Amino acid sequence: MLLYFHVLKSFIHSFFYLFFPRCCVVCNGHLAETEKCLCVKCDMDMPRTNFHRQQGHFTERLFEESFSFVRTTSFFFYDTGSRFNEILYQLKYKGNKVLAEIMGSCMARELLSSGFFEGIDILVPVPLHPKKQKRRGYNQSERIAAGISRVTGIPVITSYSERIKNTDTQTHKSAIERRENVKEIFLLQNPLFFSGKHILIVDDVLTTGATILSYASIFRDVKDIRISVFTMAIAR
Repeated sequence: MLLYFHVLKSFIHSFFYLFFPRCCVVCNGHLAETEKCLCVKCDMDMPRTNFHRQQGHFTERLFEESFSFVRTTSFFFYDTGSRFNEILYQLKYKGNKVLAEIMGSCMARELLSSGFFEGIDILVPVPLHPKKQKRRGYNQSERIAAGISRVTGIPVITSYSERIKNTDTQTHKSAIERRENVKEIFLLQNPLFFSGKHILIVDDVLTTGATILSYASIFRDVKDIRISVFTMAIAR
C-alpha cells in the first residue's frame, strides 16, 4: 500500500512538472526539480557584492557620517537594465511571497559562515504603511526576514514600530528629496523592549539610505541598543 502511494505521488509530481513547469524568475528557463525560483546559472551569475567579506565597503561608507551601525551589508547589486531586477519587481509588484522567503534563506546561508549574524538578537523588517501593505498584500522586507530567520533561528519582530505616513514613491526623487520624503515617517511604540538588544534592520533595496536612516533614528534614544543593517540589493 505504501509503495502504491509513493508511485502515485511520483506520477502526480511528474505530471505537473511536465504540463506546468516551474520557471526561473530571471531567465524564464525551466527549473530542475532541485532548483527553487532561480536556475543554477542565474544564481551563479547574480552580481553579488560580497560586502560581508570586506572592510570599509560602500554600504559602510554610505552611513559612516550619519549613523553608527555595528555592521551593514547588501547582498547583490541593483543595476539599471539588469535582468536580475526582475527579482525585486516580483517582490514589490507581483506579490511573490515565496520568492522573498527563498531569497532570504539563500542569502542567509551564504552569509552564515562569515559571522555576519553573530550576536544579532532580533530581525526588524522596515515597516510599510498599512495602506500600502494592504494594497500590496504583504511586506516584502518582512518575508525576506522570515527567510533569514528560518536559517539563523533569529526571531522576526514586527510589533512596536510602525510607518505612520504614507509617502510618495522614492523611485524618481533626488537624494535630497528622498531625505525630505521620509522624515519622521516611523514611530517606535515600546522602546524598552529593544533596550540592550542587537537588532538587524532588514529591507529589500538600498539607494541613498534615506529610508534606513529614518527608520534607525527612532531607536536613537533606546538604552544600550546596537543596530546593524541588511538589504537584499543596493543600487549603483
